[in-house]
Amino acid sequence: MSGPMPDKAACGRQGVHSTEKRLAAYRGRISKRRDLMPKTLDGQITMEKTPSYFVTREAPKRIFSMAKETKLIVVVRDPVTRAISDYTQTLSKKPEIPTFEVLAFKNRTLGLIDASWSAIRIGIYALHLENWLQFFPLSQIHFVSGERLIIDPAGEMGKVQDFLGLKRIVTDKHFYFNKTKGFPCLKKPEDSSMPRCLGKSKGRTHPKIDPDVIHRLRKFYRPFNVMFHQITGEDFDWEKDENQEIS
Repeated sequence: MSGPMPDKAACGRQGVHSTEKRLAAYRGRISKRRDLMPKTLDGQITMEKTPSYFVTREAPKRIFSMAKETKLIVVVRDPVTRAISDYTQTLSKKPEIPTFEVLAFKNRTLGLIDASWSAIRIGIYALHLENWLQFFPLSQIHFVSGERLIIDPAGEMGKVQDFLGLKRIVTDKHFYFNKTKGFPCLKKPEDSSMPRCLGKSKGRTHPKIDPDVIHRLRKFYRPFNVMFHQITGEDFDWEKDENQEIS
């Protein structure tokens, strides 16, 4: 084929400019992100919490490009309980949404789980972890059991402190169990008159879910849980609750 192809050439150049602009904007966001962080002195550790990082596909690459020595802490819990808790929180803000049973299935008659629903998708931990392991070694990732964090907060915090290379300062004496919330709270610091407990969004009573739906969800998650255990080498004992009712 002969003759000039200006449109194609122009699109190519425009694509380059567009990419350059995106890269410049991305670098700008990294700079702003750094500026939001507190100044860290020698011997200090800066921590930042954003739950959506773990399930955001672009996050591992971006964090690695900014600080590849970053240590990552991920709190996980039984994915079925997590999904119901997620739904409960959404329901408190949007009471008009369909029931959990409706949202959880593409086709309930056939038992097809809707893995595109975020409440379900987030609990497929093994798939999210594989994305992170493309950039970070497993030695830089620590997993906290959400169940054990409630039962034994000092024990889980001890492991976190070990992972971060810190002296075990936070111990049993720093916690007490709040029966009303159903969660442990931090005892009040010396400079505060109030203990530190989880916010209003935590500890809500879950709606009653059809046991058959829970059974189908456990069956759906089982192979992903096994994969997660194989990758991490940690057993979170989620399968032992298979015959127990979730409350």
